[in-house]
Amino acid sequence: MTKTEIDFPRYIDHTLLAMDATEAQIATLCDEAKQYGFYAVCVNSGYVPFAADALRGTEVKVCSVVGFPLGAGLTAAKAFEAKAAIEAGAGEIDMVINVGWLKSGKIDAVTADIRAVHQVCAAIPLKVILETCLLSEQQIVQVCQICRELKVAFVKTSTGFSTGGAREQDVKLMRQTVGSEVGVKASGAVRDRLTAQTMILAGATRIGTSSGVSIVTGAAPSGKY
Repeated sequence: MTKTEIDFPRYIDHTLLAMDATEAQIATLCDEAKQYGFYAVCVNSGYVPFAADALRGTEVKVCSVVGFPLGAGLTAAKAFEAKAAIEAGAGEIDMVINVGWLKSGKIDAVTADIRAVHQVCAAIPLKVILETCLLSEQQIVQVCQICRELKVAFVKTSTGFSTGGAREQDVKLMRQTVGSEVGVKASGAVRDRLTAQTMILAGATRIGTSSGVSIVTGAAPSGKY
């Protein structure tokens, strides 16, 4: 694949997850997604009904984050939020793993956490956020193996709210581990076309970014995520 062959808009989850995001800003997000043909918008669950209404009749999906951004809540709370977001109109779910459990060696608990949300999602694609900047290569591989075995739709690098975002080497490792059956979403610090191209060529099949317009137009980066 070359740069000229990449259909950038179809890779992009156009994202606004700021605590102070206003309804007007979410409306603009949805308008831009429709204008540029982005794959999805990604919003906090409280804005799912609004986004779903704004995008009704279009091909743009609504993605909701769950357990965001820390991932440290009760598994039952994550599953409930995912179910509620889907009922409100979300067509995809991005959940954050419990990083503390993983670093404590509680692999069974991490697996059960992901499985519970995946079961609630049923046919709705689930993306599992690893927060790679906090993990060793071994831990990245562990979670990717869990996700591959559970047959989730995607593994995702980052929330964009921690100490770092997507890195080319992490995307390559994730792709190598999950194989061709699971998607890889690169998110966090993907703010321009060159970085998006690098992530896609490394194996990413989706890009999470608040700079979607900059990526597709080649303009100066405008987003923070």
